[in-house]
Amino acid sequence: MSLMTTIFLIAVVASTALRLWLTQRQMNSVAQHRATVPGPFVHSVELAEHQKAADYTLARAKLAQIDTVLGSVILFLVTLGGGINVVESWWRPLGLSPAWHGVAVIASLMLLMSLIELPLSWLRTFRVEARFGFNRMTPVMFVVDLLKGLLIGAVLGLPLLWVILKLMNSAGTLWWLYAWTIWLAFSLLISWAWPIFIAPLFNKFTPLADAALAERIGQLLTRCQFSSAGVFVMDGSSRSTHGNAYFTGLGRNKRIVFFDTLMSRLSPSEIEAVLAHELGHYSLHHIRKGLILSSLLTLIAFAALGLLTDWPGFYTALGVQQPSAHAALLLFMLASGPFMFFFTPLGAAWSRKHEFEADTFASQHANARELITALVKLYRDNATTLTPDAVHSRFYDSHPPALERIAFLERLSNSPTAYQA
Repeated sequence: MSLMTTIFLIAVVASTALRLWLTQRQMNSVAQHRATVPGPFVHSVELAEHQKAADYTLARAKLAQIDTVLGSVILFLVTLGGGINVVESWWRPLGLSPAWHGVAVIASLMLLMSLIELPLSWLRTFRVEARFGFNRMTPVMFVVDLLKGLLIGAVLGLPLLWVILKLMNSAGTLWWLYAWTIWLAFSLLISWAWPIFIAPLFNKFTPLADAALAERIGQLLTRCQFSSAGVFVMDGSSRSTHGNAYFTGLGRNKRIVFFDTLMSRLSPSEIEAVLAHELGHYSLHHIRKGLILSSLLTLIAFAALGLLTDWPGFYTALGVQQPSAHAALLLFMLASGPFMFFFTPLGAAWSRKHEFEADTFASQHANARELITALVKLYRDNATTLTPDAVHSRFYDSHPPALERIAFLERLSNSPTAYQA
């Protein structure tokens, strides 16, 4: 067994064990505090609602444990178990060009892996989400969404994959730089086009019809010096009762989107406060910083792949018999996951920092107490646990825990810089 094989095995086993340990800590914490609503929420969250959130969290965590083990088993089978070699043998007799052969191998293997994990997705939707009253999808809608996603992935992803493999095979030692440039241009194009051309394939987006609310939002946008292509309401209720709000698009295609489920639960002042928080992400350049960081990390990844491609030991250590551009790309995508997992807390901490900054921005342009009541409603309606494990939360959570965030907003609401309507 080579040193690289040993390192890979250690990374997979260690990351799997850590995932399972963190999930078990989360389950223990939630179960331990299931009987009592935390003090700050005792007047806003009923015990039955708190217990529903606990049970929902536990159900999702149990499924996550199965998903963790299954993912690791699949990874071993595909790499050291010879799965890539088997798929290679299916396509080799056709005599395709190197780039198209690579596209066929990667696409078919990704499809197979998705099909293996499909039952868990089905259970998550029609057992867990349905059990707690969140799911509104029908089996037909589930299948149609799945087929739409596969079709869009094929139409957009396969040509990009072909271009990258073509560059790997024929563009010389700097292929990785050219490939990264193509990937970056593609990513920006998709971000720009998503709200106009792709998202409407899955949901309906209608301009905000409430004139009074639209005027209120318009005043907020003016205060924040923000312009967009409009405020839209998405029919999220067609698939789930969960509520949310988000920004999407780039340039003139920027849109503000509210789930219809969110609109039905919050008051106009609460909607304004939630929107002020989202505007904070844009105004404080969080989205731009995220794009820049993602681009730099991807550049490093392409450069690393450029070095590994010409090293025969990279292939044999991970179970591939015949070195090729597509095998290198596939192995890198698969094998990097267990290693990158250990950096998850850094990304989570960076995201939580941005959430606090956006909350501060919101408190300066809208009523912080309205944001508190909005968040409490969202925690309650989405069955978000109020008692997560601290270690699990620090490792994974992109948003601050409920108790920590509400306490922060309480301080902001009493600050001299707080917005006064």
